[in-house]
Amino acid sequence: MKEIIADKSLASYCGLYCGACRRYLNDSCPGCPKNDKASWCKVRMCCIEKKYLTCSDCKEINNLSECTKLNNLISKIFSLIFQSDRIACLNFIKEKGIDEFVSYMTQNKIMTIKR
Repeated sequence: MKEIIADKSLASYCGLYCGACRRYLNDSCPGCPKNDKASWCKVRMCCIEKKYLTCSDCKEINNLSECTKLNNLISKIFSLIFQSDRIACLNFIKEKGIDEFVSYMTQNKIMTIKR
C-alpha cells in the first residue's frame, strides 16, 4: 500500500483528496485528475472544460451548494453514507489555497472533511 503524501495533483475536482483514498493507496485508482475512465462525472468534465483545478475556482457560481453538477442525487447519497462535506473541502481550498488543503488532508490522513 502507498503512503499518504502531500501532492496537490491528487486533489479531486469536487474537493476530495485522492491521496488519502483507500482505492488510490491500493493502486486500484489513479486518482480523479488522472482517471480518464471517469468521463461520466459531470463535475470532472466541467472542471476540465473550464480549466479549473477544482470547483473552488468556479467564477459562475458563488455558492457551491447551488451547483447542480456538484450537488446531485449521487453526491447527496455519498455525503450521507460517508458523512462527507465536499463543500467544506472546496471552501477550505477557496479560503486557504490548494497547498494548505493538501497539507491539512495529509496531516490528518483524510480524504474529506466530515459533516
